[in-house]
Amino acid sequence: MSGTLFYLIGASGSGKDSLLAGCRKRLLPHHRCTVAHRYITRAADIGGENHIQLSEAEFDMRAELGMFAMQWQSHGYRYAIGSEIEQWLAKGINVLVNGSRAHLAEAIRRYPKLVPVLVEVDASRLRQRLRQRGRESDAEIEQRLAHHARLATQLPPQTRRIDNNGRLEDAVEALLDIVVSDGWQPG
Repeated sequence: MSGTLFYLIGASGSGKDSLLAGCRKRLLPHHRCTVAHRYITRAADIGGENHIQLSEAEFDMRAELGMFAMQWQSHGYRYAIGSEIEQWLAKGINVLVNGSRAHLAEAIRRYPKLVPVLVEVDASRLRQRLRQRGRESDAEIEQRLAHHARLATQLPPQTRRIDNNGRLEDAVEALLDIVVSDGWQPG
């Protein structure tokens, strides 16, 4: 009896945080699934993600104490998923995390039954979303888009895909369908 780990990935601006927020509102006990918070060395009011802010020193301490199941670095910040997911998975609870495309291979090595879920958005729409956020120059946005295109071609065959070009509600429903169909269910 082991839960399923769903590893949500996608380009910055693809809507991962919005999808997770939508799932949090719709998950019920019979889904046997929870959304894990990320621990990030980024201010809580930056980026729109419901995360737990840690200082560099606190991140280091937690890492040294084995309090993270996964950790990585990206765009000048450090990210982690707490080791509490180990207990949840052991209890047969499915867990949905906001992962890193660059860390996916390591996550699969650690969790062989992991289900990668790619949030797909057309490049033109993604470019528009990133410009609207106003955090990066056009050159930085183009670098992000090229990086995403490279990583998207290197995904394992078991990757599930969600189209987030349309209504957010439809993408949330698609993610919930994956959780229900691919997640461990009690017999």
